[in-house]
Amino acid sequence: MPDQKTIGFLFIEGFADWEYGLLAASAVEWFGARAVSLTPGRQPVTGISGFRLTPDRSADADENADLDAVAVIGSDQWAGKAPPDVAELLNAVAARDGVVGGICAGTLALARAGIFRKARHTSNGRDWINGHEAGYTGDLNYQDVPHAVADGKIVSAPGSAPGTFALAFLQTLYPEKGSELAQMRTLFAKEYAEAS
Repeated sequence: MPDQKTIGFLFIEGFADWEYGLLAASAVEWFGARAVSLTPGRQPVTGISGFRLTPDRSADADENADLDAVAVIGSDQWAGKAPPDVAELLNAVAARDGVVGGICAGTLALARAGIFRKARHTSNGRDWINGHEAGYTGDLNYQDVPHAVADGKIVSAPGSAPGTFALAFLQTLYPEKGSELAQMRTLFAKEYAEAS
């Protein structure tokens, strides 16, 4: 596929298994994307479920010059005392007009990298993100909503919103695929409409 998009999924130890599945599978199955897993130092990591992930690549910017997008998946370690510094990778993707997304505590990596400087964004709550990254650049752009927020090529979401994160990320990466994305939204919304 000559126009195939490559999406990097950035994982660290203790990653939240529910936060990437819908996005990764939908991107590959419905949109023909190529999904690659990244970890700092190309080290294997274990998710909350205990599933072990052996990455395709490291999180080094030089190794990921082909990425059209990157999604930072949440983990409590992003909020820990010594989280990995992935600013170079995130800023490199943003500089080439790629999509940069973060969900749950993964939004802290975007905040630290200055990605929210001019972008409306969300996370696990205003107090939560400021409690971990007080006065980060762009904090006045915070949107206190329970769903994903996309602004330009920046996508963010609380950990409780993997569905809208997947949709907003894919809408940002594939703006020309509106009808397919509308079908995807309708398909997944049915679960919630009929469950209440």
